[in-house]
Amino acid sequence: MPETLAERWARLSPCTEAFGPADALPRPALILFHGCGGVRPHIYHYAEAAAAIGVRAYVVDSLKARGWGRSHGVSLVCTGLALQGYERSGDVLAAIKGISALPEVISDHIVLSGWSHGGWSIMDLMTQPLTRPGEARLADPDPALIEHVRGLFLVYPYISFPARSLRHPWLYRPRTRVALARKDHLTPYARAVSVLDRLKADGLPVDVLSFDATHAYDEESFGGLNPMHHDQTAVDGTTEGLLAFLREVFEMEVPAPAQAAAVG
Repeated sequence: MPETLAERWARLSPCTEAFGPADALPRPALILFHGCGGVRPHIYHYAEAAAAIGVRAYVVDSLKARGWGRSHGVSLVCTGLALQGYERSGDVLAAIKGISALPEVISDHIVLSGWSHGGWSIMDLMTQPLTRPGEARLADPDPALIEHVRGLFLVYPYISFPARSLRHPWLYRPRTRVALARKDHLTPYARAVSVLDRLKADGLPVDVLSFDATHAYDEESFGGLNPMHHDQTAVDGTTEGLLAFLREVFEMEVPAPAQAAAVG
């Protein structure tokens, strides 16, 4: 029997970490969804960067909420045997519901961000009417919750089989920015661009940041003959792209450059 939105958020809430200014003022919010291997240090990097400009950031741990660790994620989620994007899209919807209701959050100023599997889950959510019990693996999906979302920031999202965006249109079209890796071995760059071009032709306001890097370029270390490699240039570009996107979507003022102190 599928969980209700309230039941799913009750599981996710204790496994969600918050970053942001130490006040109770209502502020815009960024919700971050990790890749298939679970929350990694680079997710905190982006959350802290967002918090530094006055955005509340919430890191949702979908594995911990299910009692799973990194080994479970790598062996089962990364291989597609458990928790595919369609199922995890319910986590995204439940997080929107829970976080938009917090008094310290401006309810309709939310950006969803996802890395790899997290991006897949967000993209799958955008393809679903959310009008029938069972969609997004929820008993009571609610399409009105998408109205809280101002934008999507997706980093090397998984857009290979069985991702729904390969064959389904998006029914919701929040402003979107996507960071792609030209050497991505899980979702070939040309395929990702093709899908995004189709969505753009359908009316999605989307722009792309492209980096000469591999999938998971913001992971700090890989072992053996792994095809993925850390790329600090891509990390810096993604961070700058995220902060610029948040300022644009939330209509935040860009701080003026510091002036040099007078001499003499």
